[in-house]
Amino acid sequence: MLVAHRVVAVAVLAVTTIAALWAWFVYLRRRPASQLLAHLLALAQIVLVAQVGLGLLLLSDHRRATHKLHYAYGTLALAAVLAPWLYAPEEPRRRLAWFGGATLVAAALAVRAYLTSS
Repeated sequence: MLVAHRVVAVAVLAVTTIAALWAWFVYLRRRPASQLLAHLLALAQIVLVAQVGLGLLLLSDHRRATHKLHYAYGTLALAAVLAPWLYAPEEPRRRLAWFGGATLVAAALAVRAYLTSS
């Protein structure tokens, strides 16, 4: 289970970073978001949910991270990618900025969670 948590951690770092940078590139170029970008942003949310789920399974097995901040960073990363669903405006371009920005924040928090994992 710990190996799966570490593998998904690398996926979280990669997917959130790529999705956020691509979203901001599209936003700054004033282009509409493609279906592939929308799916990549959704994938970033999915891998974060999976990562938190695996972390909860590890906690239920009495496996603890050495730094308690690890849990805060992981939880805040998940909250960051889910927040635009509640607060993002309806206008597509601004909505893309919200989702891209939130995914970038989640990527930064995931890096911090990764660094506090051992």
